[in-house]
Amino acid sequence: VQLQASGGGLVQPGESLRLSCAASAIGFKINTIGWYRQAPGKQRELVATINTDDGGTNYADSVQGRFTISRDNTINLVKLHMNSLKSEDTAVYYCNAHATRWGRSYVHEYWGQGTLVTVSS
Repeated sequence: VQLQASGGGLVQPGESLRLSCAASAIGFKINTIGWYRQAPGKQRELVATINTDDGGTNYADSVQGRFTISRDNTINLVKLHMNSLKSEDTAVYYCNAHATRWGRSYVHEYWGQGTLVTVSS
C-alpha cells in the first residue's frame, strides 16, 4: 500500500486548508484511513480517521467541529478539510492506513510521507 499526501502549506489563523491522501492498494483492502500529525517536540497524535466500510469517523478532541474527514472509495482518496485553523494546528501531517490482504485477517499499517501545515500570522 502506498499513500501519497498533498495539500499542506502556510495559512493564517482562522483560514482553511484541505489535505488529500491518495492510496494505491493493489491486492489489499483498506479498512481505515486517516491523518496523524506531529508538531515540533511533540509525539505523533491522531487527527482523524475514517472507516472505509461504514464511513464511521474518529476525531481528536482538539479538532472536533473544525476538521472534517471524507473519503471516495472508488478512487481510494481521503480528504481532510481543516477550518478555523489555529497556530497549535501547525505540524507535519501524515496519512495513515490500516489494510488487509484480500482473504486474510492480519492488519498491516502504512504511513505516507508527511506534509507540512503551518498556521501563522
